Amino acid sequence: KGRKCNEVYNNIFSPSLWFSLNYRAMAVCGTDTARALSCRDGRAAANLKLVSIFVIFFTSVVGISLPVMLARLFHGKPVYDKAILIIKCFAAGVILSTSLVHVLPDAFDALSDCQVASHHPWKDFPFSGLITLIGVLTALLVDLTATSHVDSHSHSSHSHDKTRSHYTPIGTKEESTTVCRKSSAESQVELGCTSATLDDRLPEEELVKMKQRLVSQVLEIGIIFHSVIIGVTMGMSQNQCTIRPLIAALAFHQIFEGMGLGGCIAQAGFNFVTTAYMCFMFSVTTPMGIVLGMIIFSLTGYDDNNPNALILEGLLGSLSAGVLIYMGLVDLIALDFFHNKLMSSHSWLKKASYIALVLGSTSMSILALWA
Repeated sequence: KGRKCNEVYNNIFSPSLWFSLNYRAMAVCGTDTARALSCRDGRAAANLKLVSIFVIFFTSVVGISLPVMLARLFHGKPVYDKAILIIKCFAAGVILSTSLVHVLPDAFDALSDCQVASHHPWKDFPFSGLITLIGVLTALLVDLTATSHVDSHSHSSHSHDKTRSHYTPIGTKEESTTVCRKSSAESQVELGCTSATLDDRLPEEELVKMKQRLVSQVLEIGIIFHSVIIGVTMGMSQNQCTIRPLIAALAFHQIFEGMGLGGCIAQAGFNFVTTAYMCFMFSVTTPMGIVLGMIIFSLTGYDDNNPNALILEGLLGSLSAGVLIYMGLVDLIALDFFHNKLMSSHSWLKKASYIALVLGSTSMSILALWA
């Protein structure tokens, strides 16, 4: 029995076994490199990238404009709030799937590539998980700072309005609020409606709107990080076998991701100029990333398999994944499913919103087969 244990120990820890494993790993890397070299064609890759710039820009415009146009179409109708909520839940599923199925695995793959993971310090510590955690904590810090600023601003304006008011409505709070809502602007002043009856309601609505606008802006920052990484990686690549299927996959990717961001922008209620600016920035980020990647390759000769490019892709991707995970779970899913009065009062709406969430997650996850 002891002899068998010694034999097993010697087989496991023998130098020949470890040499064999290392040789196989090197062979895999060598096979991948040979396959990539057979597909390298700079001129064909450049033509494909020029086509992808226009295709991705068009699909990005379609994706982000669709929920915004639907929101303006349903605005003022009884189903407006419910339609916006369902669109936002679909968007939350898309954002969550983007972070967990697309961005985070790509970041892990970049930092675990044999050209990076064989060197210090990348082989000694899981940096992808650490940077993702930093992204989550950074998003939380931004959220807390902005929310506290909004709260202090609303409290100061609320107290200022209270000191300014000279009249106190007669009757109960419910009666006075009803009278104030039904009366005209001039009669509201006569009835003393400039006091706490309307102030109790307006700051809360303003707080919700400011929170939704903050979520949309932080969400766009995280998505822009992700889009820049995709564009630069594609722009630096000289592998036509990789670029050709990526064009179709990224076109659908941008449609669904644009629908996710567009749903949040539509609910936030920005003015036309801000909405157009945010839609334009999302639409041009990936094409600009492709152009930037082509410039970087022409100046440095780095392609998407260069160790420095892989490290940058892994770090930025992990940071972006952390921001998107936090925004998807906390500011989109938890906020709507647990703190939304409209969803709490309609059980069918909660079921429809959950189905929309699952559909958004599923549609974006299926795209991971190609991109």
